[in-house]
Amino acid sequence: MTLITRRQFAAASLALSAPAWAQGKPIRIIVPYAPGGPIDVTARALAERVKDSLGTVIIENRPGAGGNLGADLVAKAAPDGLTIGIAATATHAINPWLFAKMPYDASRDFAPITQMLRVPNVLVMNAETAQRLKINSMADLVAYAKANPAKLNFGSGGNGSAGHLAGEMFKRAAGIFAVHIPYNGGNPAQLALLSGQVDFNFDNLATAAANIKAGRLKALAVTTAQRSTALPEIPSMSETLKDFEIDTWWGLVAPAGTARDVVERLNKAFATALHAPETHARFAQLLAEPVGNSPEQFAAFMKKELARYETVVKASGAKVD
Repeated sequence: MTLITRRQFAAASLALSAPAWAQGKPIRIIVPYAPGGPIDVTARALAERVKDSLGTVIIENRPGAGGNLGADLVAKAAPDGLTIGIAATATHAINPWLFAKMPYDASRDFAPITQMLRVPNVLVMNAETAQRLKINSMADLVAYAKANPAKLNFGSGGNGSAGHLAGEMFKRAAGIFAVHIPYNGGNPAQLALLSGQVDFNFDNLATAAANIKAGRLKALAVTTAQRSTALPEIPSMSETLKDFEIDTWWGLVAPAGTARDVVERLNKAFATALHAPETHARFAQLLAEPVGNSPEQFAAFMKKELARYETVVKASGAKVD
């Protein structure tokens, strides 16, 4: 009789637990951004949590062109359930209107699986600037901007970035004007705010939280419809500007044409993982809120976001040729 080791037994059990289409083959998740960021970190955490139901899931980072390179790789992959990827605010709502030429069709080339997370953005000011100008709330900021036309400016990670578009939406909703100053990425934009080179930014709450808590940044409002459970003392922008809502989100998609039963199996595995208490606790450290909805709900959400950002991008005048 041949004896097998515990490792061999575990490997055999994992192979048997994997779905039929993936027997003996790993599923890969294409992350269209560099390693280490919130999207990459959360994708790796989920890959670990679904290994018992899906088998081996590996992460492959394919950054470039604002996320378009990785998203295009998913769009053109075989629809066999072995290659899935991340759909994010940029790749599936902003870039189709920002880039003059797109390698994929955000509406037709993907089969939605589930929305993973949403992360609030936050309107922040340099704390010293806010104190000097006596701005303690978003209403104060709007009032100052109206009384002092063109004296305020705001920074972002670049033309067409989420921070830029949030700023443009804010200007339109509040009826104010502020000069946009683009930087080459989110980190330089945050450093410019901390050093007082710009007056306010729209930043990711997870990125800004440490400086908010340290008193270097003054948080005026989160951009989600409700207050964040992580920092409930910060009001939402909709409390002052009715219906204002914008956040950062990402989810999982497969290539268009992926069989319905495969999409449903993937959805069940990832949605279950997203709703697990351990996942909520881990992602709370990133100030991210798990969603875990159905393929139909995620499809409807992305369609709505794509239509919304068409207006925002075109109004901003941002374009990448």
